Amino acid sequence: MRPLRPDSLGKLGRVTGANIWYNDKEYICSVFCREPVQTKEANNERRAGMRILGIDPGIAIVGFGFIDKQGHKLVPVQYGSIQTEAHTAEALRLKQVYEAMVQLLDKYKPDAVAIEKLFFNRNVTTALTVGQARGVLMLAAEQKGLPIAEYTPLQVKQAIVGYGKAEKKQVQEMVRMFLHLSAVPKPDDVADALAIAICHAHSSALQQKINEVNKR
Repeated sequence: MRPLRPDSLGKLGRVTGANIWYNDKEYICSVFCREPVQTKEANNERRAGMRILGIDPGIAIVGFGFIDKQGHKLVPVQYGSIQTEAHTAEALRLKQVYEAMVQLLDKYKPDAVAIEKLFFNRNVTTALTVGQARGVLMLAAEQKGLPIAEYTPLQVKQAIVGYGKAEKKQVQEMVRMFLHLSAVPKPDDVADALAIAICHAHSSALQQKINEVNKR
């Protein structure tokens, strides 16, 4: 992916200090935002079904992935990452993550949000910063009135691969296959976010079947 020069962006609205990288092409949203190239798979047309946003939280990189669940079909809408600058005040980075997520929610209008559940981490500092990022990301979704589901890495692996101890590469390859992508999305945070979205799509489909059985 190659950043655009500021003079190539034209008359576009100001966003945040965080970078939003769109994975479908080479474009980057920085101080000003250029629309990513619209493709058959990556567009913002609303279709019948449910639109899900998967989030892999972090303060340096937030992976995100929007998918549409159309019956048994999963269609990628947009995916990428929010990136903040190192050596910036933590409070400012959290603000940038929050504002960037609000922008994405306003643009792609998901019906539900799925986010990775915080699990034990030996690095206490990392766990705390991820927890703070999760908080502002969940706040952004809650303020939009969106239902929020949380999934552990184990649950995601079981939903994607069928095996809770699957390797990361196995999960990433299944994400690529599920969404009919030409390559595994990078960085890993993006593939993880899409995996979380797919996990929620499968979970919601299962819950729907259970509800239908209970109504009989």
